[in-house]
Amino acid sequence: MTGKVALEGLEFHAYHGVYPHERSSGNKFEVDVIVETAFSDSAFRDDLNGTINYEDLYAIVKAEMARPSKLLETVAYAIAGKTLETFREAQRVEVLISKFNPPIGGVCKKATVTVSRQR
Repeated sequence: MTGKVALEGLEFHAYHGVYPHERSSGNKFEVDVIVETAFSDSAFRDDLNGTINYEDLYAIVKAEMARPSKLLETVAYAIAGKTLETFREAQRVEVLISKFNPPIGGVCKKATVTVSRQR
């Protein structure tokens, strides 16, 4: 059986951005990660081994958010790749990363990048 496991609204203070001030002072980011997966029968017998452990999924996101990058696309691609590498039952991963108050010269609540990867 297939389904999805998602973590939504993960918040981080991180140091991603093209401009030096973004990489020195950091900014608030929000991450959503959705994993399409094949659940094994054990998941329906209350066994964590039959599904995506979202604590382990969070650890992947946290580790990648801690690595400063210029582009959110780079970070999202790394999160998706590491998720596919870690969870062999994962079939597709979608990662949304939002930067709050991006430096665009105008009012903008957040800028969002979405990256999808699949096997």
